[in-house]
Amino acid sequence: MSSRPAPFDELDRQIVTALMANARTSFAEIGAAVGLSSTAVKRRVDRLRETGVITGFTATVRPSALGWRTEAYVEVYCEGAAPPRRLAEVVRNHPEIAAAMTVTGGADALLHLRARDVEHFEEVLERIRAEPFIRKTISVMVLSHLIPESPEAGASQPAP
Repeated sequence: MSSRPAPFDELDRQIVTALMANARTSFAEIGAAVGLSSTAVKRRVDRLRETGVITGFTATVRPSALGWRTEAYVEVYCEGAAPPRRLAEVVRNHPEIAAAMTVTGGADALLHLRARDVEHFEEVLERIRAEPFIRKTISVMVLSHLIPESPEAGASQPAP
């Protein structure tokens, strides 16, 4: 048995691109665009899901429709070396955190946070700062999205 990853060819790339543009596109429509039958497209999509290339299908929702009217990016600075696993535990406890990642540079992590309003944002920020290993945070509020169709401009979770 080989440990090599499954091949990912130009047809796979075209299929993934079509699904990223609109995950509701039918296999028949994709097949017509890439020159395959709908059955062949389905087989490829199934393989791409099984191998972890496609990790899921979601709806992109305007955040304000869900009550998220305030958005910010928060740099998190930790005391000592906080392991990413511990940071992940903390961010999972805050439904307002839309994304979180460890980063290079001065900060240890970067959080993408959504809140109902500035007061809610401040309350979430205080909860994050209450963690014993958080030394400081630096926040940057989002004023507008210059690329409104980007995934960052959408939300996949309801407001708490």
